[in-house]
Amino acid sequence: MATRKKPFDPADSPKLALEGRIVTMNGAFKVIARGRIYTQNGDIVAVQDAAAPAPAGFGNTAVTDIGGTIYPGLIDLHNHLPYNVLPLWQVPKKFTNRGQWSRHAEYHSKISAPMQTLAATPELLAAICRYVEAKALIGGTTTSQGITLANQAGIRRYFKGVVRNVEATDDETLPAVSTRVPDVAARDAQAFLARLKKEKTCYLLHLSEGLDPTARRAFESLQFAPGEWAITPSLCGIHAAALRPEDFQTLAAKGGSMVWSPFSNLLLYGGTADVAAAKAAGVPISLGCDWAPSGSRNLLNELKVAHLWSEAHAIFTPRELVAMVTRNAARLLEWDAALGSLAAAKRADLVVVEGVSGDPYLQLIRAKESDLSLVMINGIARFGAEALMRALGFSGESLEVGGARRMLYFAHPAADPLVQNLSLSAAQEALKGALRSLPALARKAERPKLMSEAGLARKSGSTWRLALDEVLDTGVDLRPNLPLRGPGGRTLRAAMMRPLFAAAPPKLSAAVAPLAIDRLTVVDDPDYLDALDMQKNVPAMIKEGLRDLWS
Repeated sequence: MATRKKPFDPADSPKLALEGRIVTMNGAFKVIARGRIYTQNGDIVAVQDAAAPAPAGFGNTAVTDIGGTIYPGLIDLHNHLPYNVLPLWQVPKKFTNRGQWSRHAEYHSKISAPMQTLAATPELLAAICRYVEAKALIGGTTTSQGITLANQAGIRRYFKGVVRNVEATDDETLPAVSTRVPDVAARDAQAFLARLKKEKTCYLLHLSEGLDPTARRAFESLQFAPGEWAITPSLCGIHAAALRPEDFQTLAAKGGSMVWSPFSNLLLYGGTADVAAAKAAGVPISLGCDWAPSGSRNLLNELKVAHLWSEAHAIFTPRELVAMVTRNAARLLEWDAALGSLAAAKRADLVVVEGVSGDPYLQLIRAKESDLSLVMINGIARFGAEALMRALGFSGESLEVGGARRMLYFAHPAADPLVQNLSLSAAQEALKGALRSLPALARKAERPKLMSEAGLARKSGSTWRLALDEVLDTGVDLRPNLPLRGPGGRTLRAAMMRPLFAAAPPKLSAAVAPLAIDRLTVVDDPDYLDALDMQKNVPAMIKEGLRDLWS
């Protein structure tokens, strides 16, 4: 088999033969009750019945019976990864659009100020990257939005970890996507359309986050003339929570799609997108966690929330929900020729859940982190049961998940220098200490810099820091506010970058208090479900359903 040149992903992964139940997620949604997947050099060589002869070159390859059900790797199309070190926020009231909670003083003290403090502490950058990537892996994620870094010289890049990053793939067969957090002002709609027409792949846009008319105006602003919209098949709207049925019809007619983040919406607004209307209109839908402070810890939880909401409103089947984090997401990225289903010549990204009985789609939805026995990316086992990892030839850092012995394998020929030789346990301890010492770290960050800005840039040009949602420690809203309307409905563009407070924001040291780190898993957090019960906006049926599914 020819080796495909890949500048980042290792192309020399070993020959492996895995046996178990296989949920292909192909066009026919074929499930092989007892099948085998053969992988080599980052690719799937064959997916077939266990009784079929081994493909050429695999005659002497030992078959590993994994005792589980194999799925394509999970794709998370909406996640602000660096924030996943912060614990779940007890949302103080019901909001109706993102411009409200993002200006709330408690949001500043519990989320934005702590994160700005961590971002202003360069020695924590590696620990943050290591911790949040491990968290994603342990929850089955193989592809996600990435972590943006910047230095004093104004150069930006993405952290290179082992989880695929949709914005910087370093792979010509997986074109990188574009992302945008601020809303598009009405007067910029035509320019935005011109940008979309140049896109050869997906453009992820935060769109109409909230449930009120203000949130909906972000969608209306995309219309610049009767019947003329800044929407193309490249556009994928994250949230789209305020859209009405007729809006989804417009989105579908123009070829657009959406990322649904139900748990984040429920926590903040007490409701979520009208996905029944989106489905009826034919809008392609994928799923995303958003972030740990007001969203899901991993895709396993987001699937559970989506399932509970869907069951209560009779919208999606379990198979359709699993498709949202596999084949649908790959299609939105225009990566479906390489990812999203299990077939020969596709990338060897897969997730294994222990057990082979019952409905295979419900099995993934009901799975806990401790039920995942293997997570593979590009033919390399990155997380899994310790014995299985060793049997496949991988040896890394041991840990326990739900009392089960697990292992993480981060070794990579092009590992980011930031995290070389950094263990998850060391990263976790560093972050625990930092979060306990937030006021002291904030005071340190506030000390005057003695060097000139030019001198600091020359000295620290290679010192990388987090770039938080395209705003690097500027004191402005980390997720810019919705545009306001002036006289006659004119959009006030300046509101897109309005400061968090009308007056000067308080010093970081005056805003922050010690915090606990957000745990790696739900299954190892005895307080998680009780914390959910205290949330003001989450419906009782979601709270009760999650307690049942996680218990």
